[in-house]
Parts: sequence; structure tokens; C-alpha cells
Amino acid sequence: MIFDSYGSYIFYDGAMGTMLQKYGLNKGERPDMMNLTAPEAVETVHRMYVEAGSEIICTNTFGANAHALLGTGRAPAEIIAAAVSIAKRACGGSAKVALDIGPVGMLLEPMGDLEYDEAYEMFKEQAIAGEKSGADFAAVETMSDITELKAAMLAVIENTALPVLASMTFDKTGRTYLGYAPEEFAQTAQGLGAAAVGINCSLEPSEMTETVTRIAKSTSLPLIIKPNAGLPDGATGSYSIGPAEFASQMAQLAMIVKKAETDSMPDGRDSRRRVIIGGCCGTTPDYIRELRKTFDI
Repeated sequence: MIFDSYGSYIFYDGAMGTMLQKYGLNKGERPDMMNLTAPEAVETVHRMYVEAGSEIICTNTFGANAHALLGTGRAPAEIIAAAVSIAKRACGGSAKVALDIGPVGMLLEPMGDLEYDEAYEMFKEQAIAGEKSGADFAAVETMSDITELKAAMLAVIENTALPVLASMTFDKTGRTYLGYAPEEFAQTAQGLGAAAVGINCSLEPSEMTETVTRIAKSTSLPLIIKPNAGLPDGATGSYSIGPAEFASQMAQLAMIVKKAETDSMPDGRDSRRRVIIGGCCGTTPDYIRELRKTFDI
């Protein structure tokens, strides 16, 4: 199995944009362009996460699709090839590389104007470029639309051999921006062939408990949990939850989810599900380091 060589908890990385702001990324600029203009900075960030304990890192390609790159003079394959090369160099063989695939940036029909087939072709272009460049996984994340999730996952699964780590973003109501429920997501993603499913972005760990528990009860797949570091301060840009509090909340969240799973097992066995934990907006290598200290027990 894909995760057999890992422990019960698998350590993801944290935010990329938050870190690149410290290495020259200005407001309004595209983070993925730094794969070409400042590869040393991107490599430094990746290496910091690996040194902090990340076992899987995401490439700096969240928005590297044909629609988002219009007008830049750069093609997705060019950005992705550079990004995967940088990430693999930073890992040095001690961590795996996931091709980061985010939403296209347009709503699909019927809510918007983007046709399903157009979205599929854009995701296909990204997936093929990622596999060709040597990525180990595809991380389809921060999705709000089940249809777009399906387009991205199938584009990867039908055109590459990359395992898919799939996550959507949910608000405090337990639904995505477009109204999809955790159960619908989990069952759809598992049916499509995901290697792991979960939640990322939007919320801090303590606000994810119900949603993550509902996902866990809807699928037997490994779980992905990548919360934000709280909310940013409008004046300073700093986030409201520090590394120690973040790790503490994550430990409480993991305990609740594990207990819910164990309680649902008719024979009383403890849950043996693997959980992939990391951070999203506002998190840094210090947050991953605290997670390692908290969960390496």
C-alpha cells in the first residue's frame, strides 16, 4: 500500500505563500513565478519544511494552470517542471513530493462559465507535466466544488499513475462555499480512487472537529488535516495561533477523531487509520516542528 512505510501520523508541510513573503514575494505577485525568478528562495522554503520534519511537501504550483497563467508568457509545464525539480532537490530523497493542484480560478457550469471539459484539460496538462517531472503524488486541494474536484482527480487518475491526495475547504457550517457536505465529498473522492481525503484551509484546528469527524465516518481512507493558523491580523499580517497552540489543538482534534472511529467499531478495536497532518495559510516550519514534537510519541 502507498503509505505502508509511514507511521500512524504522516507529516505534511505548511504554507508556501506565507513563507515566500519573507523571501521577496510582494503583495499581488504570483508565488509560482518564483520557481523561475527566485528558485533559491523556493528551495530554501522547501528545505526548511523537510528539516522541520515534513515527510511530504507540496510543489509551489497551486495556481499553475493555463487559465491563471494567461498573460504571463509562461506555460504550466514550464512552471511545473521547475517547481518539481526544486522540490526534489530540496528533499534530497528524505521526503516525497506532491504536485500541488488548486482550483482553476473560475466557476464551472452551471454556476459559472467554465465547461467541465475545459477544466479537465487544464488539470490534465498539469498532471502530465507533474508526473513527467518526477512528482510522487498529486495534491488536489482547497476545492469547493465537487464537479471541479472530479475533473481534477480524473484528469490525474486517467492520465498518470500519480496517487491523489484530495482535500476540500469547509466553513464553520460544515459545508463548502458552494454548499457541499463532508459526506458527499468523502464518498465521491473515495469512489473516484483517492489515496487519501480530508480538509484544508479556511479554519483553525479547533473549528474542524465536526467536519473531520464526519469525513472519517464516511470513508476508510487515510485522512488529511491541514488547518490555517487562525486568522491574520489586518495590520501586521501575523496569524492568531502560534505553533504551540496549533499543535495542541491538532492533538485534541486527532484524539476526538480517533475516539469517534474506535467507538464506531463493533468489536472495540482501536482505529489504525493513518492521518496526514500539516498546515495551510499562516503556518511555517515552526508549526511542523511543533507537530513532530507533539505527535512523535
